Amino acid sequence: MSILNVEHLTHGFGDRAIFNDVSFRLLKGEHIGLVGANGEGKSTFMNIITGKLQPDEGKVEWARNVRVGYLDQHTALANGMTIRQVMASAFDFLFGLEAQMNEICDKMGEASPEELESYMEELGTIQDLLDSHDFYRIDSKVEEVARALGLTDIGLDRDVTELSGGQRTKVLLGKLLLEKPDILLLDEPTNYLDAEHITWLKRYLSEYENAFILISHDIPFLNSVINLIYHMDRQSLTRYVGDYDKFLEVYEMKKSQLEAAYNKQQKEIADLKDFVARNKARVATRNMAMSRQKKLDKMNVIELAAEKPKPEFRFKEARTPGRILFETKNLVIGYDEPLSTALDLSMERGQKIVLTGANGIGKTTLLKSILGLIPPLSGSVTQGDYLETGYFEQEMTGEKDNSCIEEIWQEFPGFTQYEVRSALAKCGLTTKHIESRVKVLSGGEQAKVRLCKLINRSTNLLLLDEPTNHLDVDAKEELQRALKEYKGSFLMVCHEPEFYQGLATDVWDCTKWTTRIF
Repeated sequence: MSILNVEHLTHGFGDRAIFNDVSFRLLKGEHIGLVGANGEGKSTFMNIITGKLQPDEGKVEWARNVRVGYLDQHTALANGMTIRQVMASAFDFLFGLEAQMNEICDKMGEASPEELESYMEELGTIQDLLDSHDFYRIDSKVEEVARALGLTDIGLDRDVTELSGGQRTKVLLGKLLLEKPDILLLDEPTNYLDAEHITWLKRYLSEYENAFILISHDIPFLNSVINLIYHMDRQSLTRYVGDYDKFLEVYEMKKSQLEAAYNKQQKEIADLKDFVARNKARVATRNMAMSRQKKLDKMNVIELAAEKPKPEFRFKEARTPGRILFETKNLVIGYDEPLSTALDLSMERGQKIVLTGANGIGKTTLLKSILGLIPPLSGSVTQGDYLETGYFEQEMTGEKDNSCIEEIWQEFPGFTQYEVRSALAKCGLTTKHIESRVKVLSGGEQAKVRLCKLINRSTNLLLLDEPTNHLDVDAKEELQRALKEYKGSFLMVCHEPEFYQGLATDVWDCTKWTTRIF
């Protein structure tokens, strides 16, 4: 049974085409991975099928009475709402049914026998719906799911605007789980999630009986939960049966076959052109030359798609710093309340350290405290001699109204336009991206703009806060290579062991010093 039909979808932003005549069908129970390079339009596709964005052309048609749950990587939570209220809002449609039931009850006192019979039938239907969705167990169900996601330790009455990115993602995931939708749409759900809750989500999706569409650049995660791949590439959408590894195998084979056919045809074209050139002037061979020319004219010429620019990250290195990069003495980090015990930490030249642990325990706060961006609650941080730091934030700050060019120019006013464009192109951004406003770029493209700022500044210590979030496979592999090559040191928050294993000299488990237990 088809849940969703998309027919002849065409869409773009300005003169930048995203989709061209794309069709798509989702069947009941399908577990789909939506993959493609940054900027190919995966999040745009989600926004179109959920009605947040109207396509330029084409039709999007959902089956009747299908309930859709959408986890958006950019979802904002309303000020003043608590975790409990957000999660309970999963049952808004049930509260609406309860209100409808109460209205019917009010009308029954003055109803005719015929109306009364109709009202009783309608009440029975609503009551069955309320019972089947455990309406009278809402409070206990909210508690149960919150506990599974580690949200009860934060406090269900906590204002959601006080939460970290990972905690917000958990709240939205919990809400979706409670909604029990017919289809889940998940846009990079593992971003900001710690290992424990990625494992939980993996198990949940593996056992999920309904359909889902999942956008993720976390390949091990994708492979463990999906059975179909839709590859978004060059304004089209192609279906592959199997997991990501199987898709890659078939995709590379098709690419090799096309290249072989192209090379064979190019040789044939060259031979035909050569024969025509040598024989068209001679009377004896003119007819044969014309025959070859006709064959050339009728030939369907195979075209190879231009190779996409692959990112090239090379960190500029500053002078060698002192032996000790930073030291903390009785450092207590936090905002209104402490997030850590008193910390005596130090980092030496040459160390490459990864910070691990659940979201909300203070990893980002520690980075900002070391940099001096936020004051410690008590204790001190001493930076070493000749230290040149570079900081990669989780998300781009500001209004994002600048173009990519303006964003880099603000950071490096001495660059020529050629140098700015060249720097952005090396990070895998095309001319269309470079001239676009930052706010219309995908999360991965915005991350590449932030990386462009970082690699063009001379540093000897990098502080990286979840640098792999949103990055596609090629960019992630190139970042890993660049960090291996980097002669300086780094302190990195990361939840992907596949990324930092073989890269880090030390892993610090932040759960050992946090004042919060998740």
